[in-house]
Amino acid sequence: MSHRKLGRNSGARRALIKSLLIAFFTHERIETTEARAKELRKFAEKLITLAKKGDLAARRQAISMTGNDQIVHKIFEEIPDKYSDRASGYTRIVKLSPRQGDAAPMVLIELV
Repeated sequence: MSHRKLGRNSGARRALIKSLLIAFFTHERIETTEARAKELRKFAEKLITLAKKGDLAARRQAISMTGNDQIVHKIFEEIPDKYSDRASGYTRIVKLSPRQGDAAPMVLIELV
């Protein structure tokens, strides 16, 4: 699977994705750069698919992805009911104006 490096080594990139996942599922929408949002989308979609499975192995896999039991509990309790009729496409990326300091393309990623 190809991935974006996001200007970080593998450990820092993994930590960034974990923190983005936690923030995303806590608030159900976050504002971030376009590259981060596109990378986050892959992991968020996979987590929601795991939540729809709902078994113990899927829960353990989700905990290993996020490292946060409370977020995994929230995902597994609330999300499967919302998306039972959807096979995929649980997130939406909306473009915003560029960031003031460096003109990085900013987006809003949210649950559909």
